[in-house]
Amino acid sequence: MDITGIHATPGFSGFFFDDQRAIKQGAQQDGFTYDGEPVTDGFEEIRQAGETLIVDIELADGTVVRGDCAAVQYSGAGGRDPLFQAEEYAPVVEGPVADALEGRDATAFLENAETLEALTVEGDQLHTAIRYGVSQALLGAAAEAQNTTRTAVMADALGTEPATEPVPVFGQSGDDRYNNTEKMFVKGVPVLPHALINSVEKIGEDGETLLEYVEWLTERSQELGPDGYEPRFHIDVYGMIGEVFDAPYDRTAVVDYFAALETAAAPYPIQIEGPMDVGNRADQIDAMVELRAGLADAGVGVDIVADEWCNTFEDVQAFVDAGAADLVQVKTPDLGGIHRSGQAVRYCEGTETRAYLGGTCNETETSARACAHVALATNAAQVLAKPGMGFDEGYMIVENEMRRTIARHKREQLPTESDEVTADD
Repeated sequence: MDITGIHATPGFSGFFFDDQRAIKQGAQQDGFTYDGEPVTDGFEEIRQAGETLIVDIELADGTVVRGDCAAVQYSGAGGRDPLFQAEEYAPVVEGPVADALEGRDATAFLENAETLEALTVEGDQLHTAIRYGVSQALLGAAAEAQNTTRTAVMADALGTEPATEPVPVFGQSGDDRYNNTEKMFVKGVPVLPHALINSVEKIGEDGETLLEYVEWLTERSQELGPDGYEPRFHIDVYGMIGEVFDAPYDRTAVVDYFAALETAAAPYPIQIEGPMDVGNRADQIDAMVELRAGLADAGVGVDIVADEWCNTFEDVQAFVDAGAADLVQVKTPDLGGIHRSGQAVRYCEGTETRAYLGGTCNETETSARACAHVALATNAAQVLAKPGMGFDEGYMIVENEMRRTIARHKREQLPTESDEVTADD
């Protein structure tokens, strides 16, 4: 079945764009916004409305499938593509992208996605958000044309065997790190709470505020969680441990702090995302290798998660090859085509590094559902609940998409009445 049309409509994403550099430099919150001037190119405010570009692909039989172009909350930071502005990029989707894809066979997902990935405009590769959103629609088009699930299409493209149970979902609390986390405990969310520790105020001058929060996590999870609940704590610190302890230089102090976090979290495992941000990929890898070695030497069982400077497929390869993390976030909008996220998860197979299929609160329900299929197709270690920072909505979207897909796969594997008759004959 051929692709007959591609259309783009600007819309809103599930959260906001934030100027991370300005926030790290001390911008103060004023209610929901921030005071001060932005410092990252493209930003007009430190916090501004998130945008998406809604992509509709029409098929020859009249079917229309969707994908949503989205970029991360902290666009333009940590080596990422610049701020994504939907109005600016709509003509690119309806022009060069449509020209390259219209008339192609919708069932050829991987070939179509690679064509998109290789497309250039005025010598430059397409913005990651465009590749991300259009490839979601291409995945949906292939599934519709073949009357199957997006999980099955992705698994076929990657040569994998899909998961038969939902991948553990990672809930993110946003700044409401107490109320939203209590919701997660009540629902038995397996990995939580993210916590958004992105300032000295939130971690404490000596790390004491975060330590108290982890102690609260342990106590409250036991009070509110369902019977047999054994959560995994995952805290994103946005490099703030490095800020507080001058890492990676004062390794002893950092290792001691990680040991205290491990004690506070016991008996549950804990993993820390982005312990430091040293400004470039090579030095970030070196710093994380050093920290990981120090934790191992001290017998501290806290896992570290790569995020900053780990954006593209090539970045994921570099972190995994160096053994720089126990868990690497595959930050889906930053990899471009959605199949590249699946390939990045697969790259972790057979290594010491587990793959966390992440993304951003600043996506949409459409992109979140598409990522749920990538998680199932690759059986990732965990998958992010998204979009938004309210927790409940994102968790429902991702968890339910996986459950309904698995249920469909099970139904399709059941023998039909005609099969049973044939077997009896």
